[in-house]
Amino acid sequence: MEALRLVLLYVHLIGFALLLGGAIAQYVSGRLRINAAMLWGSVIGLLTGIGLSAPLRDGDEPAPAKLVTKLVLALLIFVMVFFSRKRETVNRGHFLAIVGLTLVNAAVAVFWR
Repeated sequence: MEALRLVLLYVHLIGFALLLGGAIAQYVSGRLRINAAMLWGSVIGLLTGIGLSAPLRDGDEPAPAKLVTKLVLALLIFVMVFFSRKRETVNRGHFLAIVGLTLVNAAVAVFWR
C-alpha cells in the first residue's frame, strides 16, 4: 500500500506542477487564459488528492479537517479552471485567484501538521 500511496503522491505533484507552471506561463505571456496544462493539472490534482485521502497508511492519517480544507480548495480551483477554459481571456482577478488558491492549497499540505 505504501508504494501505491507514493505513486499517487508523485502524480499529485505532477498535477500541481502542471497547474502552477501553466498559470505562470500564461501570466508571463501577458495573455490571461486557461491553457490545457492548467486544466489537466487541476483534474489530476483533484483526483489524486481524493485517492491520497483514502486510508492507505497504518495509523498515520492526516487530520480530517485538513483533508476537507484541501478538498474544498481543490474543488474551487477545478471549478474556476473548468468553467473558464473556453474564454479568450480571463479576468485578471479570477486568474490570480486560481494561482493564489493553488499556492494556499500547497501551503496547507506543507505547513498543516
